[in-house]
Amino acid sequence: MRERALAILGEIYKDARPALQYSTAYELLIAVILSAQCTDERVNKVTAELFKEYNTPERMVLLSQEELEKYIFSCGLYKSKAAHILSASRDILDKFGGEVPESFQDLKSLAGVGQKTANVVSAVWFDKDAIAVDTHVFRVSNRLGLAHADNPLKTEMQLKEAIPQKNWSQAHHWLIYHGRRVCHSQKPDCAHCPLCTCCDYFANHKEI
Repeated sequence: MRERALAILGEIYKDARPALQYSTAYELLIAVILSAQCTDERVNKVTAELFKEYNTPERMVLLSQEELEKYIFSCGLYKSKAAHILSASRDILDKFGGEVPESFQDLKSLAGVGQKTANVVSAVWFDKDAIAVDTHVFRVSNRLGLAHADNPLKTEMQLKEAIPQKNWSQAHHWLIYHGRRVCHSQKPDCAHCPLCTCCDYFANHKEI
């Protein structure tokens, strides 16, 4: 069942790519920090303006926290995000020679960078095998039965067992796309889902 679900996801979403817009590792890092509890569409609008002048750690630290907050206000959680971005930018300059570190643990040492953000940067920029578990990945993987976990970290560990390592990074995007387009949070569109025959959730909610 897992193999079938993965095969279907891979075929439907074979061209799945990150929705965030970026051109450097630093831009990606900042965009992912901003994406917490915010849509990628909103983040892209905000970074389109922010990155015109402040797309490097050297430039970013020229901003005060209040100035940065004005740029990112519409992303939500703007006070903590601004503090994290400025702290992370200073550490990148002071500890990592101005470059976003490639080491997973070094990434996680940066303010505002947790497991999910570090996994995204590792997979997308550094081309490493990683699975980032956001709300879509958590919901869809547990509904399908690719995982049976009550938190993102356990879900990540179980997905790494269920999915061949070579597919980890791409499967992250497959699950996100499916969550956005079909397996919605409040009302999954089971009637039009190609994964019904291999989905635990559907098997238990056939009246939908």
